[in-house]
Amino acid sequence: MSRVFEDEGEITRVASVGELQQELKAKVQRDRAYLIVLAGTNVGETYRLEEGETFLGRGQNATIKLMDDGISRKHARIVQQGGEVMIEDLRSSNGTIVNGAPVANQLLKDGDKIRLGSTTILKFTYNDQLDESFQQHMYEAARRDGLTKAFNKMYLLDQLELEIAYARRHSSHLALLMFDVDHFKRVNDTFGHLAGDYVLARLARIASGTLRAEDVFARYGGEEFAILCRGVPLASAGVLAERLRAMVEATAFEHDGRRMPITISVGVAGHPEVPIETGPQLIAAADQALYEAKRAGRNRVLLKLQT
Repeated sequence: MSRVFEDEGEITRVASVGELQQELKAKVQRDRAYLIVLAGTNVGETYRLEEGETFLGRGQNATIKLMDDGISRKHARIVQQGGEVMIEDLRSSNGTIVNGAPVANQLLKDGDKIRLGSTTILKFTYNDQLDESFQQHMYEAARRDGLTKAFNKMYLLDQLELEIAYARRHSSHLALLMFDVDHFKRVNDTFGHLAGDYVLARLARIASGTLRAEDVFARYGGEEFAILCRGVPLASAGVLAERLRAMVEATAFEHDGRRMPITISVGVAGHPEVPIETGPQLIAAADQALYEAKRAGRNRVLLKLQT
């Protein structure tokens, strides 16, 4: 039941929770068109479709870049005009599939599933501002490490496979830096685990500040981190690693009034300097260089060279 009160010419209705929810839902307009990645790389990522043209593909000029080998450089076009959204296949190699059927042109409706390439599935939907914020929050939570805000290991591994495929296809450079905190167990045992968490979070901020927007910085596990650099030769990656090592050594790490001497060791590997075909191979090469840096005395950078 609900009761109606009159106050100075205005009518206020006190309703049940269910009635209020229905009214709120009716007032919210789900009028923003989006694509949500359901399968493939970057699962959960949301792209808002603007009025006019949006190009899907893996080329540099694509509006929405989807790094799937089965996707053409300029695979499909989405046109939003007059409240309608249409998808058009641009003579792609593997076609554009909507709800299981190949299409040349197709008007999209809420909930349609779009398949591009071998692994990428997108969902077309209309959202409101609250939906958009929620989707973005969930996507960020799924790919970020809670403590350091760096990307997590799963995201790194996904990006690594894409970048290796790109580097091999275009005969371009790809570098991976692996580094961890020297004597980190001693930090935890001496200063406590809260101090250890502080060190990792502060280290992540330092590392993030040295990188390009296109670099991928991730927490690989424990006190070990990784930096993936597209188009960077091994020697240049070594310069980046040394700059980061020196910055960490020069930083004052203080927790609860106690100063902690913090250094890192860094291992660097790169393609094509080391022939690799998979992500685990590049990780193993960088990890081997990191191990050698630690064995040589820590607080140093070592590059993995082909033997």
